[in-house]
Amino acid sequence: MHVLLVEPDYYTRFPPLGLLKLSTWHKAQGHTVEFMRGVGKPQGRPDLVCVTSLFTYSWKPVHDAVAHYRMEFPSALIQLGGIYASLMPEHAASTKAEISIGLVPEAEELLPDYTLVPDWDASIVFTSRGCIRHCSFCSVPKIEPEFEPRSSVRSLIASWHRQVSIWDNNFLASPFASHILDELAELRKTVDFNQGLDARLVTPLLAEKLARIPQRLVRMAYDSIGERRAVRKAIQHLSEAGVRKKKVVIYVLFNFRDSPDDFLKRIQDLMDWDVTAYPMRFEPLDSLKKNTSIAPKWTADELEMVADARRVLGYAGAWPPTPGLKKKFLEAKSFEEAMSLRERQAAHRP
Repeated sequence: MHVLLVEPDYYTRFPPLGLLKLSTWHKAQGHTVEFMRGVGKPQGRPDLVCVTSLFTYSWKPVHDAVAHYRMEFPSALIQLGGIYASLMPEHAASTKAEISIGLVPEAEELLPDYTLVPDWDASIVFTSRGCIRHCSFCSVPKIEPEFEPRSSVRSLIASWHRQVSIWDNNFLASPFASHILDELAELRKTVDFNQGLDARLVTPLLAEKLARIPQRLVRMAYDSIGERRAVRKAIQHLSEAGVRKKKVVIYVLFNFRDSPDDFLKRIQDLMDWDVTAYPMRFEPLDSLKKNTSIAPKWTADELEMVADARRVLGYAGAWPPTPGLKKKFLEAKSFEEAMSLRERQAAHRP
């Protein structure tokens, strides 16, 4: 059988992990495999077309890809999987593709077929699936309802890669986290905990082990003011272990159940603690268009102020604790004052 693996033409910085694992599985069955990005004309005539998907608001390129390959190869079986297909199977079913929900168990334990993406230089690894938390803003409980940790990750790391990208939803929740941190330290590869670490689970011992691993950034989240004490202690543990605060980035959820004043308070905390804040606007799990949802305690104008401030202040959408930004945010008496830009202030100057 000839299998065509398709990643639709949406924006992403990462290779399609699910398709790479499917490639390994199909090749082990003796099938031939071809990979394409977007729509085009493959070299072979496929018997099976596997299309992946990403966020729900990126659904249009997915539909375009399915329609294109259905027209090109009417006799081929077309399967559609991935995040969008798993979260909105009824909407995805309008493509007339066979919908695959969740993970593919037979491919889960396999080393991805990185020959399909030869320029990619990082092994993508899940040391666990699912999460012990059940945050209402998160898609993980729907896609990966059970928390299933692995005891080792050596078999999932390619020897030729210089980096390891950990995609766990909650790495530190694993009972094997300490052991896996030892494994990663022994490999001497640069590690990126891409999805962030749970600040509530950072202990002095885990902080010491995290500090031994080469990392460009250490990411955590400050989703609600109720996590204030845990986030502050996690930053303290990491700092005492030798992780420089300039390497710590904190995701700050907003436009969910919070208010602009609550959001500002969390930003002020992070400026006071000398770490970088990265605002993350909440998107509903069934959003078909990005940045259109407005939470009850927010207005469209207030959300636009945050978007403008992210474009103008800081770097790449993040707000590092530079002297200027610390002064601006910490001395602000209101959300509006904190988010105001120089251009706007000048425009109102008499």
